[in-house]
Amino acid sequence: MGGSQDKPQLIIDGKRTDGRAPGELRPIKIEAGVVKNAKGSAYLEWGNNKVLAAVYGPKEAQPKHIADPNKAIIKCRYQMAPFSSLEEHNRSGPNRRAIEISKVTKEVFENVILLDDFPGCEIDVFVEVLQSDGGTRAAGITAAAVAVASSGIPMRDIPYAVSAGKAGDSILLDLNKLEDNYSDADMPVAIAPREGEILLLQMDGNLTKEQTIQALDMIKKAGETIVKIQRDALEAKYR
Repeated sequence: MGGSQDKPQLIIDGKRTDGRAPGELRPIKIEAGVVKNAKGSAYLEWGNNKVLAAVYGPKEAQPKHIADPNKAIIKCRYQMAPFSSLEEHNRSGPNRRAIEISKVTKEVFENVILLDDFPGCEIDVFVEVLQSDGGTRAAGITAAAVAVASSGIPMRDIPYAVSAGKAGDSILLDLNKLEDNYSDADMPVAIAPREGEILLLQMDGNLTKEQTIQALDMIKKAGETIVKIQRDALEAKYR
């Protein structure tokens, strides 16, 4: 979020710096089943983001003392490759942001995977950001959902995620890195589309009640496109 005097103008003549309209998604491509040794996997390109997700398990929880005798546990690791962005260059190990995104991603999947079917087990979800340009937590959740679905691990729904934000008086969908850095608000949201259930909602900055409702409506509308891309990727794997 930027408060600098050098803050760039994010909307010019109704268009964003990358030429999109305020409510327009960046192009999205997903391919399922790309990691041979994983139980399920997916590769996603979302604008200039490139994300790989892989799922392993269910398997016996290790170490054994963390096992839950009544249901499976989920371990999730979100990580940005050192070459994914200038900010990550020369960084070693997870930073606070990666730990936080790992946690919220884990919580999303705890609410959709049928954990009771696998007592005493663990399911491992890995999200590796190979190239980043804003919105990587949403891209990671969207890719991981396809990876879990392609693994055959039962879920009650296949979630998607996307962000919305604000620049001046304009509500923007799917913020890129520049917009993420300099917008007045950023709100990533994950949704289980069948019932429209919100699984994740975070806020950086401020939106009014009316702006929040507008942003959520924009996100749910975009979800129709994202869900179709997810399902097409899964269907293509089995053709």
